Amino acid sequence: MADLKRATDEDVEGSAAGRGATQNGGDGSGGKGADLAREADRAGQVVRVSVVGVVANVLLAAFKAVVGVLSNSIAIVLDAVNNLSDAASSVITIVGTKLAGRSPDRRHPFGYGRVEYLTTIVIAALVLWAGVTSLVESVRRILSPEESSYTVAALVIVAVAVAVKLALGRYVSAQGRRLSSDSLVASGTDATMDAILSASTLVAALITVVAHVSIEAWVGAVISAFIIKAGVDILREAVGKLLGARLDPELAGRVKSAVREVPGVLGAYDLVLNDYGPDRLMGSVHVEVPDAMSAAQIDELERSISRHVLQACGVMIHTVGIYSTNTCDARAAELRDRVEAAARAHPEVREVHGFYLDREAGTVSVDVVLSYAVTSRAQRREVFGRIQEEIGRICADAGYRADVTLDADISD
Repeated sequence: MADLKRATDEDVEGSAAGRGATQNGGDGSGGKGADLAREADRAGQVVRVSVVGVVANVLLAAFKAVVGVLSNSIAIVLDAVNNLSDAASSVITIVGTKLAGRSPDRRHPFGYGRVEYLTTIVIAALVLWAGVTSLVESVRRILSPEESSYTVAALVIVAVAVAVKLALGRYVSAQGRRLSSDSLVASGTDATMDAILSASTLVAALITVVAHVSIEAWVGAVISAFIIKAGVDILREAVGKLLGARLDPELAGRVKSAVREVPGVLGAYDLVLNDYGPDRLMGSVHVEVPDAMSAAQIDELERSISRHVLQACGVMIHTVGIYSTNTCDARAAELRDRVEAAARAHPEVREVHGFYLDREAGTVSVDVVLSYAVTSRAQRREVFGRIQEEIGRICADAGYRADVTLDADISD
């Protein structure tokens, strides 16, 4: 298996997803310029959406703070505090987007795109802080109740704020998905949830006015719990991306399909993509090719794969690993079927690939992928040992030595 690498600083700098690679074999300078312009435009749009969020949340916070103080409503005051934290989140998104847009340099040749994930973590920390602070204050009000009073004008302001917040949340979330900005999606989701919780605050105020029963502190506690949950969810997703979360099955399927569309590719496996920020995916894939291919043909095949995947999926494949496949040997095909059938008979096996019979060396090579349903290392060793033994016997009966490799279950 040979690894063929094609990656340069220009490739990385020219695109949010490695789009610096040429699409027609030229120098790619026009493509890099266009992609840099697209990336700059994306950053500008993220900033503009964030500015809208800052202005809207500051105004909402001001209105709610005035209403909350005049009516002595802890729930409305906490809503105002939450709006301020949302405004701070938008400011952090702006700063993070600016930092993430810096060009790659010698210290960070893959760019600064992951800064956006760090800013998402900071946003999550702010949300958690707001939630915990609100919960503490709500519990204090539950233990030491204070009477609240509302005017019709105050209730109307809260109702308008609910509508504005709902519209803001839908707008920011939609723009975040369109621009592949996790920070915007997190802010928009938080805003939508805030609108729902603000509506519950309004209901609590109406109950106080009509039934003279104060449940605001309890509503504040519920709001705090939802805020804390939102912070935990945002944090979990951002940390997962920094740690290297599993590829989205739909994206993995599209990339592998694109690889298999290239003439000469018999199979695509072991897809690995590294996430260097929104729309900055680069990685490697292993392909099966006919054993009669020359080095020149393999070289052109690798270039074709990189170009086609870039055009079809916006993903840069900078490394292509090669599995040579027996295409002119009927006995090899028969042995391959027996080996693969034996491995697949184990429910723990997700995939079998990379079979190659080397008559001169007297060896059979094959890769086996075990599911993560096999959780313990001891169990994985035991299962893999049994598979090795079975494949070894089959190959020995045919006069060959088996070389079985345990491969990682990285993508669907």
